[in-house]
This record gives sequence, structure tokens and C-alpha cells, in this order.
Amino acid sequence: MPTPPAPLTWQIATVEEIHPETAQVKTFSLRLPAWHPHRAGQHYDVRLTAEDGYQAQRSYSIASAPTRIGVVDLTVERIADGEVSPYFHDVLVPGDRVEVRGPIGGYFVWEPSLGGPLLLIAGGSGIVPLMAMLRERAASGDATPTALLASWRTIDDVIYRAELDALSAAGDGLRVAHTLTRAQPPGWAGYARRIDGPMLAEVRGAFGIEPLVYICGPTLLVEAAATELVEQGIAPGRVRTERFGPTS
Repeated sequence: MPTPPAPLTWQIATVEEIHPETAQVKTFSLRLPAWHPHRAGQHYDVRLTAEDGYQAQRSYSIASAPTRIGVVDLTVERIADGEVSPYFHDVLVPGDRVEVRGPIGGYFVWEPSLGGPLLLIAGGSGIVPLMAMLRERAASGDATPTALLASWRTIDDVIYRAELDALSAAGDGLRVAHTLTRAQPPGWAGYARRIDGPMLAEVRGAFGIEPLVYICGPTLLVEAAATELVEQGIAPGRVRTERFGPTS
């Protein structure tokens, strides 16, 4: 049997399914002729080539759990002036093909063997690699105490909302907290401000011990949250960060 090409070799994936998440976010399921196991938190590069030879390339985190074989899910937010995301949202249909390579990355990853407790902090589409971690946790039957704090503009911007509700209701040690920074629906009982020190202290307070932290989102959110957690006493080596797109 021939050896599959290495992860950094470009290959042509087929769009198997497209699932809307919000008005501006869709998940694209890509079937790969040379599938490689990935770790939750890794990403794929996507490359588009125009007829005149011009190429545009972007990186998108893998949303699916490593247990899903042969297919990867990439959740893509539509950026109005982007070169790649509008093509994904406005042009691609199931059956189309797209050039990709991966999985890539080894720092911002988690698997049950790394333990916890686990504190995940997301800003907007920064939820994507963290969702892969939560899906990996659920698929493996892992019960690592975990808290997710996710920041959104409005309730309609919450990506994976129904699945997050279901995961948090499973009773396996996962707590999910949302903060809505621009508008809140009637009766909203969650947070209603940008992520700050008291919010972080409250969310992580139930652990009792120092958590392993993953933060993904816009640069300002990531840097502010990481700085605050270190000031609260979490060792810098237990805080992993990734900057992710313009959504806040």
C-alpha cells in the first residue's frame, strides 16, 4: 500500500456537507483522499488559485474531534473583505473541491492524557479549536473538570449553541458560561460585559486548583485574559494562547 502524503503536502479535498452555524459562520465538512489523524487544536491551510495564477491562503482550525475518520470539519466565519472566506460562503457547494494541507500545529493542542482541570476561553470564532477539544473530551468519555467561557456580541452570534447546551447538560463535569457584550435577550442570566478579572476568577473559582488554560480569539481579548490569569496566580506555562480573526 502506498504511503499517504505528509500533512504538509497539498491535496484536493471534496466538500461533503455545509452546515450553517450563524448568519456569518458555516461549517464545511471536507473529505480527504489522504486523511491524517489530528489533535484537537490543530488547523488546516486552505489555498485558492485564480485563473490568472493568483493564490490566496488562509489557516482554519479543525472543529471536528480526532475520532472522526476521513473527514475534517472547518468552521469558517465570513469576513466581508476577505479573500478566502467569501468564496467558501458564497461559492462552494457540496461536491466542489478545494486545496488543503494539514493537520498542522503542536502547541495549542489538548487531549485527555494532558489532564486538567481545563479552562477554555473563547472570543467569537476562536471557539473553533476549543470545540474540537470539547468534542474530543466527549467522544473519549473523558470527565476532566472543564469550564468554557465564551464571549459573543449577541445571542445570535453564538456558534455551536445547541451542541454546547447539550454538552453542558450531560453532567460530566463541563460548565459553559457565555457573555454577551452588545445586546442581551429578555431574561438573560449570563454575563453581559467584556471578559474581565472578576469574571475569570468566578469561572475558574470552582476548580480549587490551578487549571490548564487555552485562550483563542482576537488579540486584545487573548492578551488581556492571559495577563489577568497570570496575575491571579496561574503559572504562565499553563496558559496557552492563539490569536484568531477579527471577531470580538
